Amino acid sequence: MNEPNKSEVARLREQIASEYQASQRVFTDFTPTARHEYITKRQENIAEHVTELTKYMSFPEALRIMTQVDTEVHGPLSSGSFS
Repeated sequence: MNEPNKSEVARLREQIASEYQASQRVFTDFTPTARHEYITKRQENIAEHVTELTKYMSFPEALRIMTQVDTEVHGPLSSGSFS
């Protein structure tokens, strides 16, 4: 990957992280009626960033980056989180 592509991937990675962080704030900064629309918009933005990442890598690689960023922002899921 050449240098401009690395910087674009880094920029998109940072934007995905910002969207995840913004989606967390919905639980403290918004009224219940605004939450759904706000989270949906964050998810749509993340999808756009992942699509843009596919200009520089394969789709599975772009999803891997999205998953890594999600884990960095939210932490790993524990095995007992759905019980």
